[in-house]
Amino acid sequence: METTAPEGAISDSQKMLALFTIALAQLMVVLDATIVNIALPTAQADLGISDADRQWVITGYTLAFGSLLLLGGRIADYWGRRRTFIVGLAGFALASALGGAATTPELLFAARGLQGVFGALLAPAALSQLAVTFVDADERARAFGIYAAVSGAGAAVGLLLGGILTEYLSWRWCLYVNIPVAVFAIVMALVVLKESKATGSTRYDFLGAILATGGLAALVYGFARAEQDGWGAASTLGFLSVAVVLLVVFIAHERRTSHPLLPVRILLDRNRAGAYLTMLGVGVAMFGMFFFLTFYMQQNLGFSPIRAGAAFLPFTAVIAVTATMAGRLLPRFGPRLFMTIGPLLMAAGLLWLTQLEAESSYWTNVLGPQLVMAVGMGMVFISVTITALAGLEANDSGVGSAMINTIQQVGGSLGVPLLSTIAASATTAYLETRPPGPDTYLAGAVEGYTSAFLWAVGIAVVVAVVAFVMISPRVPVRAPGGAPAAMH
Repeated sequence: METTAPEGAISDSQKMLALFTIALAQLMVVLDATIVNIALPTAQADLGISDADRQWVITGYTLAFGSLLLLGGRIADYWGRRRTFIVGLAGFALASALGGAATTPELLFAARGLQGVFGALLAPAALSQLAVTFVDADERARAFGIYAAVSGAGAAVGLLLGGILTEYLSWRWCLYVNIPVAVFAIVMALVVLKESKATGSTRYDFLGAILATGGLAALVYGFARAEQDGWGAASTLGFLSVAVVLLVVFIAHERRTSHPLLPVRILLDRNRAGAYLTMLGVGVAMFGMFFFLTFYMQQNLGFSPIRAGAAFLPFTAVIAVTATMAGRLLPRFGPRLFMTIGPLLMAAGLLWLTQLEAESSYWTNVLGPQLVMAVGMGMVFISVTITALAGLEANDSGVGSAMINTIQQVGGSLGVPLLSTIAASATTAYLETRPPGPDTYLAGAVEGYTSAFLWAVGIAVVVAVVAFVMISPRVPVRAPGGAPAAMH
């Protein structure tokens, strides 16, 4: 199988415009994973969404996005990365319009899922476009540093923007805002991006996509049922069992099919597998932190939506600066150092958050942990991106790129219901031994949050150990289809 590359030399100014367009699209995709978080209480009241179902506004997006990214990566490789990028933008805008106009919970859930579907086309096309545009090792490191900064900061930007739009316009504008951004990005893509794609056999593994999506959906729903019915309930065990069966069948199918959704050769590289496992744990911790701190600041600290969003601004700034700086230092020190220290810093920040009380101060008990976590996450994002794409052939750049986003979104999809279940159990146990009342409820909620944070500490420490064991001190950087350049 051969790859057709963009024709003609690309000037530095064209590269910068391409980077801007790709980063803008990635910001929109990442931002939508969190932008409705702060708006969720308003949307819930407006549409009459139950407490048990409200998480699907978040999980519906991350689940569809994460589970279909691999198929989206293959479509980008074979159908054309520029074409897939533009179609993803257009579909994302239409799904956003549908969600903004939703009049029932079911329509909103469906629109969020549809956003995830088109996001699964857009994200891998964006990252693989970046990989084929910046072929020089130093240029790629800088470009991926900017891209990683946008990816890492996008979640916090979504929280801030969600607060502004909800407070001054409507929760519906948290979805409508994507429309002008997508239209602008489409125009830019038509002007500055060049087409590139793999040629040869272009068969798609739709059965693999169905198995992977079904398995992940059953796993997430099983965690959600555990929060309501308990871990030993038949409904919980039933969905978790179905998830295990579907995912095992998916792995077996991928090993046998001639056109796999996830080629096993991609996972056989120890460094790449370690990078994916690192991102999985980071996704659990990151989405859990955003979810619980958002509720804590609005319910316990009494922050308005916009103030709660603004409270994440320092996190946004630090993660962006750290990712950019780490991108410059990565060729000198290699990825293992950053991928080990980063999760340990995240664990330290989460451990600090376990000291929260019902009336803790934002300045002394929330801001500090955020900043420590931001430094760690900035280190991880750039290191994972470079390591996961190192040595990939051009034909696999789309699916390799998709796996980075897939793992992060799957971590979020699994982390929110898993940590919510842990939090709900701790809150229930706390409330059962104390007299009812508003203050008791708020204290019980914090007991749940801190219990979830403690579990997240353990996950972050395990991630650090995995990275230290699996990642080599030096990982070669290879542009897809290009010559390797060792990191030193």
